Amino acid sequence: MSETANNDYKHLFEVRLLHHYWLDQGSTVFDDLPVDEAERANLPDPKPAASQEQRLLAYNKKPFLKITPTESTANALRGLAGIYFDTALGCVVAVPEQVEVPDDAVFEFIVTVTDSTFFNYTAMTLNPQRIYTFSVPSKENTLVSKTFRYKENVPVLSNLTGTKGAGADNALFLSQKIPAPKDSDRIEALVTFENALWQLTSDPPNAEKQKINLNLVGNPVFVNQADIPAIIAPEGLAGVPARGVELTDEMPNDVYAIIRLSAKRQNDPDFSLVARAEGKDHPIFQVRFKNRSSVWQYFSIKNRAAIDLGNAEPLPLTYFGNAGSKQKPSEGMVDIKRNTEKTRITRLVSNIFI
Repeated sequence: MSETANNDYKHLFEVRLLHHYWLDQGSTVFDDLPVDEAERANLPDPKPAASQEQRLLAYNKKPFLKITPTESTANALRGLAGIYFDTALGCVVAVPEQVEVPDDAVFEFIVTVTDSTFFNYTAMTLNPQRIYTFSVPSKENTLVSKTFRYKENVPVLSNLTGTKGAGADNALFLSQKIPAPKDSDRIEALVTFENALWQLTSDPPNAEKQKINLNLVGNPVFVNQADIPAIIAPEGLAGVPARGVELTDEMPNDVYAIIRLSAKRQNDPDFSLVARAEGKDHPIFQVRFKNRSSVWQYFSIKNRAAIDLGNAEPLPLTYFGNAGSKQKPSEGMVDIKRNTEKTRITRLVSNIFI
């Protein structure tokens, strides 16, 4: 007589890496599109070009972003008989129904960029991500050195510090709350000011900014400067960058961001992977990348002379739709305009030949 064993799996969590360059419709943010086709069909003409449902069905992060579990996370998942799925939206992790995930479990993932044009249309990629290496003699034996490696401006996205979205859906964003402006914020920093979301359009001092949304309710929480942790270096180690991460043996040099998920969050169980409230499905975490905005500057294709078409304010770069009334830029390089000292970025410009 043959025996069979059933081993049903349950979702532990899902992570979605959503980039607004590929989701927004011109100046209309993805979150303001109708939710599904039924809602879109009921809207009066002219109807939006697509619904959120359509955009997500067509979306694929794989051509420009890669997410990979660290070696220790892969080993932990094997120990739990868990399964990792790489998806078009991000990743999914599932474990057998009967498996209990320890409350102190931590799952870590490395995000890398696989397409260089990503840096042309993604906000907050102007900050350098340089690697610093330090060799420090051992206190016990001066002939032996310990090596410390740091990479600056690497965000760490965690369910312990993530922010819950406003509105009925209570979306779970892994980014921290977008902060109030500080004197140290650089161009493209996202800030909350006068109960609205703003973005800096130049470097300090006296940084200029533009309003992204009239209010904060229902606005996605984008990856922002608060997600980059302060580096706490060993005492006496000079020259360490102020913000970023220490590179461990599990982190490749080309790490762009780190996703760190803990099994339990004490102050908000909606972010927890375990001991969830009855009827609560597995958490779906979102990482939102802000698309870049630039001033659209036009030139004659015949004689390269500048043409003034009145576009003075920065406009968002998107794959779908057009944020302005004139021809929009391609995915090509965005020019960086600096002041006379070549240190302060004064604006970002997209050159368009017509």
